[in-house]
Amino acid sequence: MTLRCDLVVRDAQIFDGTGAPRFRGDVAVEGDRIVAVGDLGSASGREEVLANGMALAPGFIDAHTHDDRLVTCGPECVHCKTSQGVTTVVVGNCGVSLAPVRMTKRPPPPLDLLGDESWFTMGSFGEYAEALRKRPTAVNTFAFCGNMSLRVEAMDGDVYRAAKDHEIVKMQDRLRESLREGACGFSTGLYYPPNAQATTEEVIAIAEVVAEVGGMYATHMRDEADHVLDSIRETLRTTREAGGETGALDLCISHHKCSMSENFGRSRETLALMDRMAQDQPVAFDVYPYPAGSTVLMPDKLRQDVQVQITWSVPFPEMAGRNLDDIANEWGMTRRAAADKLLPAGAITFQMDEADVRRIMAHPRSMIGSDGIPHDAKPHPRLWGTFPRVLGMYVRDVKLFSLETAIHKMTGRTAAIFGMPDRGTIRPGGFADLVLFDPSRVKDKATWSEPDLVSEGILQVWCNGERTYTEGSEPGTAAPGRFLGNPRLKKAA
Repeated sequence: MTLRCDLVVRDAQIFDGTGAPRFRGDVAVEGDRIVAVGDLGSASGREEVLANGMALAPGFIDAHTHDDRLVTCGPECVHCKTSQGVTTVVVGNCGVSLAPVRMTKRPPPPLDLLGDESWFTMGSFGEYAEALRKRPTAVNTFAFCGNMSLRVEAMDGDVYRAAKDHEIVKMQDRLRESLREGACGFSTGLYYPPNAQATTEEVIAIAEVVAEVGGMYATHMRDEADHVLDSIRETLRTTREAGGETGALDLCISHHKCSMSENFGRSRETLALMDRMAQDQPVAFDVYPYPAGSTVLMPDKLRQDVQVQITWSVPFPEMAGRNLDDIANEWGMTRRAAADKLLPAGAITFQMDEADVRRIMAHPRSMIGSDGIPHDAKPHPRLWGTFPRVLGMYVRDVKLFSLETAIHKMTGRTAAIFGMPDRGTIRPGGFADLVLFDPSRVKDKATWSEPDLVSEGILQVWCNGERTYTEGSEPGTAAPGRFLGNPRLKKAA
């Protein structure tokens, strides 16, 4: 009997997302689902794509983004994602989320990475989910509720201190509501001033709501430099104690790294510690494939031995893309004074060791996340290049790991860690999130000086069975992306 369906991709090297060996075959899609995989010579599709042996993988899942605002702006805005093969983004990281908070003045950094107060208009997570349903985009959205957003509202903007008991109760109530309205969990950014004064006990108290209602915990830890081991211990204490009798919360440590030259090589210690502690509780982490980070410019954290490149500045937008030292020399002042003058602003900081990046990326607990910041005038190149960079530089050129392993870290592992049902693998019944690419040619083109160049070798991308990208095409209008909701929501909640 002939199988008739909407799409058949023929003669592909299929990487199913599980890490299993590749195999040659066909994939058939009907509507938003994969209906058959294998030798489908008797099948016919309304559309047929001849892969000619190119790689077919599940659509890539960006495990760590700040796309909260980007996904509300329509499919044309997410070209930086679809052109990399991304079909799902995880937003609301580092304690930064667009909901649930309304603002009447500029948010404190780093909340302003998402924009000024005009973007903080959604007073509930339900409003955010509804906005995405009313105006869908080209990628699926999986969203955390950020602790910084909760603190700003509950503490009436007075966030540079520990929260009082009644404020913690407000945050608990808001998080409980948000989880029920679709937030997948709770994220913190304890490194940043608006959260740094939050005690471990405060964070545990709020995270207890996650155990009650259902969800997971993600964190930009309190320290990724000298005290990185203490921060890992604090993080695992948080998930263990917040989980209580139900067991430790599922955990994702955000963009794991060992910052500053005196800590280069310490990934051996951090990874060994996680492996020991993970024998008793869940531990996963994401990583981006670059030795530089990017966030808001923080003058009090500058170091003379760390190169800084400005990504945006409100009072001096023309300085985006410039080196901070060059700006300081031009203005005839210290780099600290120049940094103060540029605020509010963002920056790229070259603070990591390539050997650590590779060791962390190769570890079995890692997932790939871009940590891209889409609203920077001159963003970190990870916004446009992360996934092709892994496939090209780290798989093909450096041979850090196999193509099967890389794809697993971008798809099946990520879907499993976040609990995304029926995504991240190529199998009958799974959602038809797919990317066709050329393993011999795929590479990132984005650079520090030209960060928004489209990558090469990503041939075609489908999200929920609908094509969202073809190599060489302009930003598309297809908007099959969905708000994915909270897969761990408990029925009693």
